[in-house]
Amino acid sequence: MPNALLHETSPYLLQHAHNPVEWLPWGDAAFERARAENKMIFLSVGYSTCHWCHVMERESFENDDVASVMNHHFINVKVDREERPDVDAAYMAFVQATTGQGGWPMSVWITPEGKPVFGGTYFPPGDRYGRPGFVRVLHELARVWRDDRRRLEESADKVVDHLRREPPAAETRDEAVEPHLDAYLDVCASAHDQELGGFGGAPKFPRPVVLTTLMRLSDRWGRDAGKGVKAWDMCDSTLRAMAAGGMHDQLGGGFHRYSVDRYWHVPHYEKMLYDQAQLADAYLDAWQISGEPVFRSVIEGTLRYLLDEMKDSGGAFHAAEDADSLLHPDAKEKHEGAFWTWTEEEIRRHLATEDADLFIATYGVEPDGNARPESDPHGELTGRNTLYQAMTSGELAARFDRTDVEVARSLEGSRATLYQIRARRPPPHRDDKIVTAWNGLAIGALARCGRALDRPEWIAAAEIAAGFLRRELWDGSRLFRSFRGHRGDAPGFPADHAFLISGLIELHAARPDGGWLAWALEVQHDLDERYWDETRRSYSVTHHVGGTQLWTLRDDHDGAEPAANHVSAINLLRLATLTGDDGFAGRAGAILDGAAELLRENPFSVPVLAAAADLRDRGVTKIEVPENVEAATMEKLRTRYMPHAVLTRGAGDEVVVCSGMSCRIFA
Repeated sequence: MPNALLHETSPYLLQHAHNPVEWLPWGDAAFERARAENKMIFLSVGYSTCHWCHVMERESFENDDVASVMNHHFINVKVDREERPDVDAAYMAFVQATTGQGGWPMSVWITPEGKPVFGGTYFPPGDRYGRPGFVRVLHELARVWRDDRRRLEESADKVVDHLRREPPAAETRDEAVEPHLDAYLDVCASAHDQELGGFGGAPKFPRPVVLTTLMRLSDRWGRDAGKGVKAWDMCDSTLRAMAAGGMHDQLGGGFHRYSVDRYWHVPHYEKMLYDQAQLADAYLDAWQISGEPVFRSVIEGTLRYLLDEMKDSGGAFHAAEDADSLLHPDAKEKHEGAFWTWTEEEIRRHLATEDADLFIATYGVEPDGNARPESDPHGELTGRNTLYQAMTSGELAARFDRTDVEVARSLEGSRATLYQIRARRPPPHRDDKIVTAWNGLAIGALARCGRALDRPEWIAAAEIAAGFLRRELWDGSRLFRSFRGHRGDAPGFPADHAFLISGLIELHAARPDGGWLAWALEVQHDLDERYWDETRRSYSVTHHVGGTQLWTLRDDHDGAEPAANHVSAINLLRLATLTGDDGFAGRAGAILDGAAELLRENPFSVPVLAAAADLRDRGVTKIEVPENVEAATMEKLRTRYMPHAVLTRGAGDEVVVCSGMSCRIFA
């Protein structure tokens, strides 16, 4: 029999709707039942394309014996972190504070008042991997709750008091920003892998905001000077390595989540919307700086994937594709990477001999598979190959005695053939919910890349997606978080507002008469009204359970997604210039001053904050573009890297550039 998740919209919750666990969705009803039955709540948080979430479901949540223990002792609540980032962030703060690590699935046991007492991430059903078994943890917590409840509640109170405690507000200092930007450059350089690109060792995450900030700083310092060259070289090597690696889908475009090794070879194969958008932006920066065709090719492939594979029928974009799928239609179990990897025999079966030889050499295909043992600890890639560029065009031309043009033509045809073959495989699961924040990033990338590369169809796609969000996830005064068939109940959070506003500013630059700036200002007003915290000088989310306030969290880390506060600081500075309203700049200054200690203490964790500090220091340039512009002037506008500029509609016949109080004709 299905459980209470059957009527939810989240694909992740629906995946668990037929578990024998009596799951409930997050809400007052679950806490009322916990109080009525005098039970703790077991809270399980994950998302639909999470590999270890699938593993824990198969091992424990689909097991009748395990489910009976859960149902007997606990009220069980399942949360999609992508629908409820507030719940996820609140309890992740507890898990990280008590265990020193975090991740998904997240497993937390909480009192009927919402206070956490014990937590972790993945638990195997029995003791293994150095982790306690899930069933043992269930029984022990149930025993302590029954026999020594006061101790658990006192422990929970102490944890909540600790999480509520905040450091004193940093003093506002009138200090130069240059030393902090120098420190950011130095910490990036110390972490940079000079041999293979990227930062740190395995696993390697793309973190596009690290690269976009370095490129912004290379513009600040000049790419013919020491610091500017240093910043650009780290970006150039990393972006080239990612483009050549297995994290980049060599057939279909777009990027997988991260590389499990330091070589950019074997990825974790899920594909996330927010990665595609941010990486398209990063590669556009690199193309505008260098003019290198490889960067433009990556942009085109990434946005083609976005439009061909991730677009919803309504014009907005789905959240993610799973890493796991069936090797063939009759297979019983899914395997990670099954959809994207190849055996050598498959390739030879579908390509002519000469083309197959060239393709196999190009993409590092091996008869026994090309994953290093340390990259495939569970043996799921045995005999299978992740495509990566193992040889350059020049090396291939020399080895096969063919011209560069002949090599390129053969590879293009082979990729097209194998892409069509791949499309007939059992597809990975698609998380087809529409998340406002991530669509905001996609709208910005499509609009900006469309304008820069003169691709009006991309700008049109951005407008259609923005129109969908305005129609379905905006009620005229409030923003909402997600949509799947209908609007979800969760409100828009600071990231939803900030990322959407950023996208709308880019859409205004591409379509200044579309009304997108006016909507951006309305969304900014909703963000200010709902989340601005004057005391903390930030947009903050307060976590409540049953009317009881637990603690308040400020989003201040630029990870896989940038921090809402840091994106907002940039948005506010740009809106101040576009509208002439200094109130926006004042609020941006409050965010920057309130977070100054973060930039001083750990600049690598806050690259977007560093970018915002640079923007405030150098100022925003407004470029007024009249409706009819000469083609040569428009070409310069499109292709020039101008990270501090905002574009808007101008009068007259000339493009006018205004910085502060001075204006000049664009040249």
